[in-house]
Amino acid sequence: MWNVIETKLNTRWVQLLTGVLCMMCISSPQYVWALFTKPLGSQLNVGLTELQITFSILIVLQTFFSPFQGYLVERFGAKRLLSMGFILTGTSWALASRANSIFELYLTYGLLGGLGTGIVYIGVVGQAVKWFPAKRGFAVGMVAAGYGMGAVVTTFPIAHSLASQGIQETLWWFGCLIGVIGWLLAQALRSPQLSTDKGFPKLNGVSPKEMLKSPVFWLLFLMMSMMSTSGLMVISQMGAIAKDYQVSDAVVFGMAALPLALTIDRLTNGLTRPFFGWVSDVWGRENTMCFAFGLEAVAMLLWILSIDQPLLFVILSGVVFFGWGEIFSLFPSTLTDTFGEKHATTNYGFLYMAQGVGSVIGGPVAAMVHASTGSWISVFVLMISLDLMAACLAIGLLKPIRKKYLINQPRSSSIGS
Repeated sequence: MWNVIETKLNTRWVQLLTGVLCMMCISSPQYVWALFTKPLGSQLNVGLTELQITFSILIVLQTFFSPFQGYLVERFGAKRLLSMGFILTGTSWALASRANSIFELYLTYGLLGGLGTGIVYIGVVGQAVKWFPAKRGFAVGMVAAGYGMGAVVTTFPIAHSLASQGIQETLWWFGCLIGVIGWLLAQALRSPQLSTDKGFPKLNGVSPKEMLKSPVFWLLFLMMSMMSTSGLMVISQMGAIAKDYQVSDAVVFGMAALPLALTIDRLTNGLTRPFFGWVSDVWGRENTMCFAFGLEAVAMLLWILSIDQPLLFVILSGVVFFGWGEIFSLFPSTLTDTFGEKHATTNYGFLYMAQGVGSVIGGPVAAMVHASTGSWISVFVLMISLDLMAACLAIGLLKPIRKKYLINQPRSSSIGS
């Protein structure tokens, strides 16, 4: 009986599904944060700028420790490390429910939550790029979709719980659910011994030390930082933006505009990842980047021009995320295409640090710009500019220098796109 179960668990499609479910389980700390800002601000008596530091700590800890976390996953295995990651994530919410000061919130929701979600995220992505080398964009897009869409399951229950039970009970019970369900899912994870697609043998790959010497890596890091900034600004400031433009309590299709927008955003943010991942497998990574990044810039421009209209607020926010979420399939697949599989988890850990850079600029820095100007217009102009710059860099610079790099690399150390 156990041998049959073990055989099923060692198939790549079962592992892909397990990875998707693991990502869904850790998505709420980032993607429902906008629902917590108002009650936490009232409970702790702090302003938005100070409160948003919690979000930045979460993302910074999730990302800046990811190279080390990636190394631990490769050294000790995904099952052990992800089990620990889920326990840390669940505990972070449970302890945050009892926080009596902003500093305690930083330590619990921010620090513990960032470490826990980072272990899970980097571990699952590392699994996906190894199980599906010939369909890397699609596979990474699928697990990244789990992270982007997971909060769809929790957004309305959490909003309802906040209204009926309050912030403390909501954080406590949902934290327990995250920890228990996530730990159970982690027990099903297995790592591939060899690449499983014909024509894509497991290659030696480029070490992190060598990768960090390459201009290709630093260009990818710059572009991912730009794109992370724009998306994380919207994620972290969504509640404040809706409040300032008086659309948070408006009714759209019989539902409150803010939680409805957050739910639709999670759907489009998830769907875009396997979709553009698949497109990039066929059309090329850089071509897809240029189109998708430009799409977000256009959507964000239209959004800010009509943001005081509840219906358009909901619809266009979804389009914004459809043009943003694909970065979590395009960048890891491009990185592994370029630098190989062997160190893929650790290597992506270094690139994933760009998400931390984006969280600082898109979180407290954006809040300070808003506070100093008294308007979100200047913030949106900055974000749109970053999107357009990243789109241009994809075609104008990344494509030629990555092509040159791959031509000069021995075939035993990298995989072409």
